[in-house]
Amino acid sequence: MKRSIDPTQLELLEEKVVKINRVAKVVTGGRRFRFNALVAVGDGKGHVGIGLGKALEVTAAVAKGKENAKKNLIRVPIINGTIPHEIQAKYGAAKIILKPASPGTGIIAGGAIRAIMEEVGVRDILSKSIGSTNAHNVVKATMQALQSLKDPYTVAQRREKTLQEIFGS
Repeated sequence: MKRSIDPTQLELLEEKVVKINRVAKVVTGGRRFRFNALVAVGDGKGHVGIGLGKALEVTAAVAKGKENAKKNLIRVPIINGTIPHEIQAKYGAAKIILKPASPGTGIIAGGAIRAIMEEVGVRDILSKSIGSTNAHNVVKATMQALQSLKDPYTVAQRREKTLQEIFGS
């Protein structure tokens, strides 16, 4: 059972627009343009959400995307500014690999993954996007990967061990 996170309880940072797409519908007399905006929101402390907004204007599409993203917030375990373990995820033809990095490495990631990592508050990470470069699928694969990360404290409790026994130091 997935517990939803209340966005009013969090201090959400400014939204980050991942991708804006202009869509044309051809009608008699010309083209009608609409806009899609893929938006990421987060608090920089382990919460992030993505949303898609569609409207006749870019600003309205971004606003709708931000509201949609607030409804899809997830919690991500972060340890010392990075993720706890390596993970791979696939969505459609997009496959991504996320690896924890030592402090000072920075965010080694492309545009779509970078936007999400900045919003979630990860400071050091290595990533690779393989296959499709479609921003929508890359973002959804990234969110799938972040959602399936395991919290080391929970894993230690489940194994009835301490963190020192698992990590060795």
